[in-house]
Amino acid sequence: MEYNSQQFLKELLSTPSPSGFEMGIQRKWMDYVQPFAHKIETDNVGNAYGVVNPDAPFKVLLAGHCDEIGFMINRIDENGFLHFTKLGGISHKPAIGMKVEILGSKQTITGVIGVNAEHHGGIRDDYGFEDLYIDCGAKTKEEMEEYVQIGDLAIYKRSVEFLLNNRISGRGLDNRTGAFIVAEVLKRLSEKNPKVGIYAVSTVNEETNMGGAYFAASQVQPDFALAIDVTFATDYPGVNKNKHGDIRLDGGPVLAKGAPIHFKINNLLEETARKSNISLQYELTPRVTGTDADRMRLTGKGVPISLVSLPLRYMHSPVETASLQDIEDEIALITEMILSLDGTENLKPLE
Repeated sequence: MEYNSQQFLKELLSTPSPSGFEMGIQRKWMDYVQPFAHKIETDNVGNAYGVVNPDAPFKVLLAGHCDEIGFMINRIDENGFLHFTKLGGISHKPAIGMKVEILGSKQTITGVIGVNAEHHGGIRDDYGFEDLYIDCGAKTKEEMEEYVQIGDLAIYKRSVEFLLNNRISGRGLDNRTGAFIVAEVLKRLSEKNPKVGIYAVSTVNEETNMGGAYFAASQVQPDFALAIDVTFATDYPGVNKNKHGDIRLDGGPVLAKGAPIHFKINNLLEETARKSNISLQYELTPRVTGTDADRMRLTGKGVPISLVSLPLRYMHSPVETASLQDIEDEIALITEMILSLDGTENLKPLE
């Protein structure tokens, strides 16, 4: 991976983007794609679009969501402690003793999630969000209200870490890596001569309502769409592979198979992987995918979709971990597949 690309990925992963508060990361995404995109635009929900070859009649939409899970402040008690609920599918279990950033109404401030000392009995085994609180150092409710309002959002205060064997770890790889991948695909395609229009979209709100994907597909009206997301790696201790499958870091991009997935698009991806010597892995999505693909599929007259995912360890935790080689392989796979299109592809399954 080029140095500038890796720095862009690091910048995305370092930028707060809880669902509903994606403005900062979207501006950085647009600044990055502006030099090579033929067209840049946004919409009323906050999606960011970069387009190459916008005049082509055949259009491919690439959607990678930029929002991350987090917390939402729901109460400030009389002593200035913040109480909170979850934003998206975040778990309360890793939260004990963690540092957080509260994206306050006036400024961003740091807090810590308190934990009862073991000398005082520790925290009970069956605790939930209602048992947790954030300590920002305030002494009173009135003091805390100078910085934070009900409904303000918070995220774990975590930095990006580079591990052994070309691995990367941090919060919110789900799915700022997807927003990164669609930008990098657009960059590479801008240097080629694609015969189709490419609409790379950094979508919003996937972790909470997938509304960004609906807006994007409704606006673009693509001939087909790819959701670029993450999926559960199972190559670490304690995972039941008989139940959850065998997905490994460095094993290559993961294609979904199931009723929502268009088999002709998967065939194009598989043929590209064979020609490019890229390893593929598979996951099953019999009914729905649980990603932007589900909302894009049901827009307009219907959009054929496929899902390409990055293997990810420790999903929805502060230490999500992925392989930079898998990211590179996924960029190459999608880029080469789109370059293989001539714009006359017939996606009707019965023809």
